[in-house]
Amino acid sequence: MKKALFLMMAACLAVSLLTGCKSSTPADTQSTASGKVMTIGDTTFNSENWEETVDPHRTYNGWACIRYGIGETLVHYTDNMELEPWLAKEWSSDGDCTWTITLQDNITFSNGRKLDGAAVKQCLDRLIAVHDRAPSDTKIVDIQAEGQVLTITTSEPNPALMNYLGDPYGCIIDVDASDFETGIVIGTGPYVVVDMVTDSHLTLTKNENYWNGTPKLDQLTIRTLSNGDTLSAALQAGDIDAAYGMAYEAYPNFENGGYQFSSVQTSRAFFCSMNMESPILQDEAVRKAIAMGINKEGFVDTLLDGHGVPGSGAFPDGFSSFGGEQVTTETYDPEGARAVLEKAGWVDTDGDGIREKDGVKLTIRWLTYPSRQELPLLAESAQASLKEIGIAVDINCTANRREFLADMSSWDIYASALVTAPSGDPQYFFTTSCLPGMSYNFGAYENPEVTAMIQELSTEFDPAKRGELAVKLQQAILDDNAFIFCSFLEMNMISKANVTGYTAHACDYYQVTADLDIN
Repeated sequence: MKKALFLMMAACLAVSLLTGCKSSTPADTQSTASGKVMTIGDTTFNSENWEETVDPHRTYNGWACIRYGIGETLVHYTDNMELEPWLAKEWSSDGDCTWTITLQDNITFSNGRKLDGAAVKQCLDRLIAVHDRAPSDTKIVDIQAEGQVLTITTSEPNPALMNYLGDPYGCIIDVDASDFETGIVIGTGPYVVVDMVTDSHLTLTKNENYWNGTPKLDQLTIRTLSNGDTLSAALQAGDIDAAYGMAYEAYPNFENGGYQFSSVQTSRAFFCSMNMESPILQDEAVRKAIAMGINKEGFVDTLLDGHGVPGSGAFPDGFSSFGGEQVTTETYDPEGARAVLEKAGWVDTDGDGIREKDGVKLTIRWLTYPSRQELPLLAESAQASLKEIGIAVDINCTANRREFLADMSSWDIYASALVTAPSGDPQYFFTTSCLPGMSYNFGAYENPEVTAMIQELSTEFDPAKRGELAVKLQQAILDDNAFIFCSFLEMNMISKANVTGYTAHACDYYQVTADLDIN
């Protein structure tokens, strides 16, 4: 019935889109453009996801710059999450605090300025000065530039430096030409911003100076369509040519010809952060019971229609180099969860199906957001399975989650989506999410042993030892039941049959490239 209702809603939305005042949409304003034009509907280019502009230095992630083909980084990630040359052609480390990076010779920014060591130094200097994450990630304390060669010095050995410089915030932009007040920047990518309205659209034209092939499109529009039903209806109505972030339950609308899917397994986790300041969740038995009471397999098989894999640790099983399949975690065990709660004194004395202790009802306030279409489904799944063991779940699914996250007294569990290994290295997740005071440590988790291991990981160059530490770190946070990793996303990007080069990547970055085309 849910799917039938969804299809009816999508059909109604499609009709409304077709009969509405189309002249007001960005897609129609580009219809008079000459040459090839294309429109992509995207659920994530919005203020809700901290992506108000394309300035990679402005927000915590800065994904828009790299996703939409505006900026590029020194290194590129393969779909095996290994590093390969991009703006840099080679790099080396002395095994201590000094790195030498040699840039490609034939690259210019979209405005024609040559990409040389001085331009890259200027960009990285600004990044370190204004960004809240890059200084602690990179540990850069000095950059020297001579011709096409950069010499970077870090405050301590940093084996993951090049991995971090491939992060979207590492997009190399022309600092002199970029407008940091509006958030429109000049990069080396295949496309150039000509118009941007936050929460509405982004309009791009081809970079006539692009160094790595000729961009196929003359104009490209990214339309912000955060509602999943609206996104589905827009693609069906022909208002957009491709979609990013489509809800799984909408896939049947596009499986009968006329459309194509690009799929890849990613490390984007749908997971729960426990609020360690919550009086109820400070009870270890409650955290353990919740971990045992969430039906991960049921969520993936039923609500996601199998488009994903259940989670165990912080990384999917395919990331064997740092322990995706080497950790143990609580499995779905309703009977065992009931026993854990009973032993801890949480019992249902009034017969309403919800346990209580010392006069306090066992009610969990679940905070999440709608722009990731899978998260509301996860909330509903957890609400149903936890009710079976006597835990009530109050869901707050809001685009205004920042306000609630800032008030630790307003929520108990925060369910979010995060690419846990965006740089192909395990260090990112632990440093951003498990250290006290870090921006993604939403639940104020703190474990001195975990902190010490993260510090050890950050200076260890040996890949085998890094893998061992990653396994130990995962096991420690799982033993604390501080996080519950519910599933990992199978990335699917959907486009019309006449679109080529719209390809999903494991890192979830390179959405728009010079190969993107429409016939």
